[in-house]
Amino acid sequence: MNPATPRLRLRVSPAAESQLRAGHPWLFADSIREQNRPGETGELAVVYDRKDRFLAVGLFDPDSPIRMRVLHHGKPQKIDAAWWKAHLTAALQRRAGLFEADTTGHRWINGESDGWPALVLDRYSATLVLKIYSAAWLPRLSEVIALLRDSLAPESLVLRWSRNLRINAQRFSSDTPSTIPAGEDFVVYGSPITAPVEFLEHGIRFEADVLRGQKTGFFLDQRENRRRVQHLARSKRVLNAFSFSGGFSLHAARGGAASVTDLDISAHALASSARNFQLNKNHPAIRECHQERVQGDTFAWLANAEHHEFDLIILDPPSFARRENERATAIHAYERLATLGLQRLNRGGVMVACSCSAHVTNDEFFGAIRVAAKKSGRRFEELQTAAHPADHPATFPEAAYLKAIYLRVY
Repeated sequence: MNPATPRLRLRVSPAAESQLRAGHPWLFADSIREQNRPGETGELAVVYDRKDRFLAVGLFDPDSPIRMRVLHHGKPQKIDAAWWKAHLTAALQRRAGLFEADTTGHRWINGESDGWPALVLDRYSATLVLKIYSAAWLPRLSEVIALLRDSLAPESLVLRWSRNLRINAQRFSSDTPSTIPAGEDFVVYGSPITAPVEFLEHGIRFEADVLRGQKTGFFLDQRENRRRVQHLARSKRVLNAFSFSGGFSLHAARGGAASVTDLDISAHALASSARNFQLNKNHPAIRECHQERVQGDTFAWLANAEHHEFDLIILDPPSFARRENERATAIHAYERLATLGLQRLNRGGVMVACSCSAHVTNDEFFGAIRVAAKKSGRRFEELQTAAHPADHPATFPEAAYLKAIYLRVY
């Protein structure tokens, strides 16, 4: 952008003013009432209120319904290299003391909730994975990568793109630094990565496919639920439905489970689970736990598994509602899944049901599971509900996607 170009100035609707003043990190296109000039992807835009006072500053994206992603609101601040460094330091300090030495897989930056909108940073031991979800970051990628490299000194740094950015890579190629291929997940710093990266979670060894795996390579957000399952698993027959790479299963095995059944439609996921069990074969409880791996559709398998009964069932499906118009269907699917799970649960057993659908609220999800339990005709008690772990904070409603409910059923 030409240094002589005037700062991009926005004025917004009264409702948007109130939301920004309250700290909401998104400004939608239809809330903008005045704009002094067309904006460029990734430039800083400043919002002024009706009395011409500074309200917020953020990253502008002319091609997104979320037209500006807020970096700062309140009193004016200069957004320069020192500000970015302090901003990173603040995110790291929020996590000080959260992790023991036996956990080397966690999140350093959780997007908007850490003041880095549409950007996440995960750690897998000495490897960092940076994933971006908005084109607004493209002109700043080199600056961000250099800051992470200098501040955290990783052995390797992987850049990953959200699906929408990958699909539209050609459109954004002119905004991407010449050293970074648009739309390609690759190692931007350090040695080439040719195999899954190993890390620790509560002392259990796992592999993460940081270049091709889901999310950034692993579901780090379920770490505390996996530990809770470990404490429930002693002598239990455990079903881990939608098992992915066996995270819940490994924790259950270490907790003394008699057996675990991993159920997933993906052969690739089940193979990863098998490798993770091999990584931990030196642990006596894990070595002695019988693991069965079943490839199949969870709904169909539960409906037809008449001779299979379990003492602990984990239901952790992928999102059933990726869009608002899928919400009602998703709520019904959660109830149906819980109903099928309860049919396979022994008397006195525990069902752990999870949702990662942001478009389904806590009340809607927990309500669906409770309805299924009531319709089963069985007596049940609610042990607890859970949400995001501390390294995945959710500071505004749209960020709150993760929820879990624990039921003991008689």
